[in-house]
Amino acid sequence: MWADEAGLDAAQRRVDEWESSISARAERSRALSDRLSGLTASAISPDRTVEATVDSAGTLVGLRLDERIRARSSAHTAEQVLATTRAAHVELLRQVTEATRETLGADDPAASAVIDSYGRRLGLAEEDGDRGGR
Repeated sequence: MWADEAGLDAAQRRVDEWESSISARAERSRALSDRLSGLTASAISPDRTVEATVDSAGTLVGLRLDERIRARSSAHTAEQVLATTRAAHVELLRQVTEATRETLGADDPAASAVIDSYGRRLGLAEEDGDRGGR
């Protein structure tokens, strides 16, 4: 199959480089997964009556309501909770974008795919956040 040793050696080097590249990508993917799984994000309403905290999946895991909220209508309170949770989602996406670009590289197509996937999962349209300058 191989006419000479040089051809065989070159083929072996290519396979070794390919294997090394795959291993490095897998390690970066594991590192990113670890970073993302530990993220949380919080936001506070403009009137400071609502604070919402979301986990790495965007699930609301903390909600603080100031006593002043009692003076507001339930509709206003619900609106504030939703808006503040959405602001926490925007902050989470900002953190995901930063962590992903630092770990995988800003030009890596996989980084863009991860960021876009998070944005869709959080219900954020492309124009809702700056996505770190994308």
